[in-house]
Amino acid sequence: MTTLGHMPQPNDLDAYANPRAFYGAELRRLREEAGLTQTQLGERVFCTGSYIGQFESATRWPMVDMSRMIDEVLGSGEHLQRLAKLARSTSIADYFADAAALEPLARSICTYSPLVIPGLLQTERYARAITHASLPLAPQEEVEEYVRARMARQRILDGDTAPTLWAVLHEAALRVPLGGPGCMREQLGRLVSLGRARRVMVQVVPYAASAHAFVQETFRLMSFGDAPDVAYTEGSHTGQLIDDPALVGRFHSSYDLVRAAALSPMASLDWLESTAKDYTTP
Repeated sequence: MTTLGHMPQPNDLDAYANPRAFYGAELRRLREEAGLTQTQLGERVFCTGSYIGQFESATRWPMVDMSRMIDEVLGSGEHLQRLAKLARSTSIADYFADAAALEPLARSICTYSPLVIPGLLQTERYARAITHASLPLAPQEEVEEYVRARMARQRILDGDTAPTLWAVLHEAALRVPLGGPGCMREQLGRLVSLGRARRVMVQVVPYAASAHAFVQETFRLMSFGDAPDVAYTEGSHTGQLIDDPALVGRFHSSYDLVRAAALSPMASLDWLESTAKDYTTP
């Protein structure tokens, strides 16, 4: 993937802040002990020096396969492989880790969801309900870890560097009563509050418009200031980060279709307010 700018430098990181930062610090230490630059190490493991830099600065999640090659080059046994497994055993799903690492770097995020509310917009109750639904046998503590991680991700929407977020939601995602009426009423209320405060742009694709924009999968587009756009698609327990320009362009076209078929932002907020009233507690 093309280099992403504005990354923190390894010297600025607290190596003990989290497993990913520790992995980056260890990679840098081992590389420098071997007398290699980032570019030289990258050449030996078939990637760019900037790619190595993203691991060292903890902006990219470490990968076990890549770590295996680096261990071989640096003669570090299985040290980085073990650290990569530790870093990836977090409350963020492994298949989503790379996309999650890019979110704070994005200038804009455009997301389309046909069945569920996107994680960046979920309330805590909704996040807990959907995690229970997708992981019905998971211990409660594991569920709470996922919920805490999702709430932490939402911090990127705060502050002056927050990305522009545009969310197009299919009506089906707003009609499935996950967590019960009270949970859905609260969730729709959050969407309205964010939209009215102009923190995000929300549009609803009603059932009647589905024939004009039949897109079945959840996907998002992320744009950056000094790197090409990427797309991310997600299904049940799986996801794929896409940086091929032609495929990303097709996702842009799909997003244009669903956005054109959706209600206007103001009409969408009115629709959400009206629908929230339908979720009355029996």
